[in-house]
Amino acid sequence: MTRELLPIASPRRTWAALWTEVRALRWLGVATLVTAIGASAGGLVAPWVLGTMVDDIAGGAGINDTAGGAGRGPVVTAAVIIAVAALGTGVLTALSSALLSRLGETVLARLRERVLDRALHLPGATLDRVGTGDLLSRVGDDVSSVTTALVTTGPQLVSALLTIGLTAGGLFALDWRLGLAGLVAAPLYVLAVRWYLPRSGPFYARERVAVGERAQAMVSSLQAGQTVRAYRLEDEHTSAVERRSRAAMDLSVGVFRLFTRLVGRLNRAEFVGLAAILASGFLLVRADLVTVGATTAAALYFHRLFNPIGAVILQFDEIQSAGASLARLVGVASLDRPRPPAVVREPEGAGLELTGVGHRYEDGPRVLSGVSVRVAPGERLAVVGASGAGKSTLAGIVAGVLDPVAGEVRVGGVPVGELDRGRHLAMLSQEVHVFSGPLVADLRLACPDADLDDVRAALSLVGAMDWVRALPEGLDTVVGESAHRLTAAQAQQVALARLVLADPTVAILDEATAEAGSAGARDLERAAVAATKGRTTVIVAHRLTQAELADRVLVLDHGQVVETGTHADLVAAGGRYAELWRSWTGAG
Repeated sequence: MTRELLPIASPRRTWAALWTEVRALRWLGVATLVTAIGASAGGLVAPWVLGTMVDDIAGGAGINDTAGGAGRGPVVTAAVIIAVAALGTGVLTALSSALLSRLGETVLARLRERVLDRALHLPGATLDRVGTGDLLSRVGDDVSSVTTALVTTGPQLVSALLTIGLTAGGLFALDWRLGLAGLVAAPLYVLAVRWYLPRSGPFYARERVAVGERAQAMVSSLQAGQTVRAYRLEDEHTSAVERRSRAAMDLSVGVFRLFTRLVGRLNRAEFVGLAAILASGFLLVRADLVTVGATTAAALYFHRLFNPIGAVILQFDEIQSAGASLARLVGVASLDRPRPPAVVREPEGAGLELTGVGHRYEDGPRVLSGVSVRVAPGERLAVVGASGAGKSTLAGIVAGVLDPVAGEVRVGGVPVGELDRGRHLAMLSQEVHVFSGPLVADLRLACPDADLDDVRAALSLVGAMDWVRALPEGLDTVVGESAHRLTAAQAQQVALARLVLADPTVAILDEATAEAGSAGARDLERAAVAATKGRTTVIVAHRLTQAELADRVLVLDHGQVVETGTHADLVAAGGRYAELWRSWTGAG
């Protein structure tokens, strides 16, 4: 299946976003520019001094009276000037590199925060369409590529560009004819770049997409590891990862082949430019229009351009790759952040009402149609149905995660869109996460002001205090992937305890006990009942024993309500729910 991609910003929008971040750090940017110009200007001193020495020697200065030491004066002076210039250039180069790295890191940190903020607010439906691979490659590989460009390549590129500009100015200052001779190489450089960019640019854009597809294949295989092994699909998934890896590799190799051909064109331009300056200098010196020292300095200036020009052109590899990555980051950062409702209202009760709710994903078929139901305050409603019946979609709409294309959801008479969802709605799914850190801090995420007594009461309510007391440091035990690992059932109990501490008006449990396995399912079901006692609750029931414990059951079939009633009444009615119950229990 071909997945959609998150937005990719246009070049204009990408550089506009980067400039906006740089402009916010104006004084740091000015200091960086001034020190970088000073460092590049310092490199012009040595060739100029050497050219002057050549003229002095050619004129006979410093040759006489060497025994008395008088002739060593100009040489010593020149050496001191070159040494001071070299020292100053080194200091300014180090300072400008440090400032530029700080500027780049700050800009990237701000951009990364915006990307993370937008990523955390992406609707669940959007993530389902694009997959996690594209998002992971942006916050992983793309951030790494841009970091390298801003912190390592960036300072080198700025230094190279300033060196090129100032050296070219110095070359023309020596003699405009020598400057024009050096410009003979410019068309060759331009032609080399114009040949390279149109061919390599698309490679980089396709490479970033290929990296995202590879990440998606790897993430999908890891997330479905148990299913893959159960159905012996290891070879098929390994082949999929291999195909996407090979596609990314082929694109990288293709760019490198173009790159080697570019280097040959650059060497040709260097040869032509230096030969033009030397030949022009020879003719001008013979016509007594310039001095030998000026020609020497011009040749040294042009030779000094080899590395910066080569660096600028050769770093187009990294710059283009970073540009493609930056466009992908800006594409996410530019997404609209969900806006809070213009008017926030308090519900007048804890009742839940769905009226004519319908939903479809994009232009696909309707997954819900005309769903209407009222849930009394404190009532527990179980939603059941076959796979694809629309249960999770309904849960997402009740939680305010999805906006219905038809109908309305109200809590206490107030539309969900006008509620403070963080206070009044809480959704708990089967995919819970335990954050790395002390367990008590993980629990207080739901209620930062909760004291230890509140935390212990919530854990006791969901039956978790026994194993919490057994932890090495109790509530202060560091848990998570890099520390003490909790079992699936324990992680679900932590999530249920968070729900108790959050104390929402309406709780939505989307198969929240499905990952515990048969051994812990009953305990989790009892914990879920305790956590939602007296609270308006919608439960997407993966196990029909959850529906048995609910006050009322709503049966969905192909997105429509086909039955509603108590567990006992629906079993006795012999309808769709009774069929599901018989299949679940094995009766009949």
